[in-house]
Order: sequence, then C-alpha cells, then structure tokens
Amino acid sequence: MAEWAERIKAVGAAALAAPARVLFPPLCADCGRQVQQPTSLCGHCWPRLRLLEPPWCAVFGTPFEHDMGEGFLSAEAIANPPPFQRARAAVAYTGVARQMVQRLKYQDRTDLAPWMAKWMVRAGFELFPDTDLIVPVPLHRRRFFQRRFNQSAELARHIADLTGLPFEPLGMIRVKKTRQQVGLGQREREENVRAAFVVPKEMREKVRGCRILVVDDVYTTGATVAAVTRALQKGGAQAVDVLTFGRVLAEDFMTDL
Repeated sequence: MAEWAERIKAVGAAALAAPARVLFPPLCADCGRQVQQPTSLCGHCWPRLRLLEPPWCAVFGTPFEHDMGEGFLSAEAIANPPPFQRARAAVAYTGVARQMVQRLKYQDRTDLAPWMAKWMVRAGFELFPDTDLIVPVPLHRRRFFQRRFNQSAELARHIADLTGLPFEPLGMIRVKKTRQQVGLGQREREENVRAAFVVPKEMREKVRGCRILVVDDVYTTGATVAAVTRALQKGGAQAVDVLTFGRVLAEDFMTDL
C-alpha cells in the first residue's frame, strides 16, 4: 500500500507540475532560452562558463596551466601568504558567471543559488572534511534591509544542505558600513573592510576552536575574506578556509570590474 501511495503521489505531483511548465517553461539562467531544468544553462551559454579545477595553487586555488605537483604554491601565496588556510572558487568571474552573480545579488534571483551552490560544492571537495562550521560573509544591517537578503548566506545555506555541515548565518556580523568594493584598488579595499567584522559575544563559544568555512559570492583581491578571517581568529577560530562562487583571475581583473 505504501508503495502504491508513493506512486500515486508522484503521478499527482507530475500532473500539477505540467501546467506550470507550460505556462512558465524553465529558461537558461543567462540568455533566457528554454531549457530542460530550471536555472540551468543552455548549450550556447554552457561553454562560456569557465569551471575552475585542479591543477591549482594549494593555498589560493588559482589554476595552473600545467600540473606542478601536489602542494605547489603560486608566487602570490609565497610572497604574500593570506591569513586563511585555503581558498577555492567554482568558476572564473567572467561572462555568464558574472551575470549569474549580479542577478542573484541585485535582481533577487535567489532561484540561482541552489545551482551555484552545487558548483561550489564541486570546487570545495578538499575543504569539507575539515570543516566544523559554515559562516557566510555578512552584510551590514542597513544594506541587508535594502536588499532583503544576503546572497552569501543563500549560497552558504544551500552548501550546508548539500554537505550536511552545520551552518551559522549569524556567526559573523558587519559592524562597519563599508563602501562597495567594486572599483577600489587593493589598498583601498583593505582599508575599507578594516575592523568591519566581529564575532558576536553570543557566538564566540560556538566558534572557539573550530575550523570555519567562510562563504562569499566572489573573490576579487581577497581583502574582504582576509578581514573576516582575522575577525574569526580573534573570536577564537582555530583555522579558516574560504569558498566562493566566482574568482577574479589576474588576467580578468582590469577588464571585468
């Protein structure tokens, strides 16, 4: 009986979904062409999405053209080691990827977050075994009220659902209303987010001794996640890794911002 009930339930759900698919067919997340699955990419747009994958720098996750051997570091990681342990990103922040982030962030396209999170899980496979707690980069409360949601928290929530890892949306707060980072240079970005984040008193016990996975939408120069990392370390975190959807690569920095 239970098996038949499940079958009937599935048939009923399909019947209810059919009119919706006719009236509101799923469209490509970039160009708007009709596709099979909601928020997926069509055959024209998919090749324009550059997925990041090994071989890459063991610290920054920036891709290498050739396999340099396990644990090999980029020149940036050697010359300017970050406060976090490792950073990984799902895609290069150009073209289709940039459009997806901007639609999530500024056009309330929260329906894109589950698909973006799946690609992030693919990129963060090395990080999850060591993760105790997932924490998103927070928005200042004024910006949160203007935007009505935190895109980093949306991504982090879906990553937590996919991995089964604990998620704490209030593990960090932004106490300083910072300027938009777009258009700022490295030093301006660092100064903009200096002392902008803290671990709330009520969260310090939860953070203390943990390895935290910080989630954000885009890694540009790393100034924001570095500031978040220092605040988490000050709050008692043992170590911090970073996972973002997009990564601005050196060759794209001047043309894509």
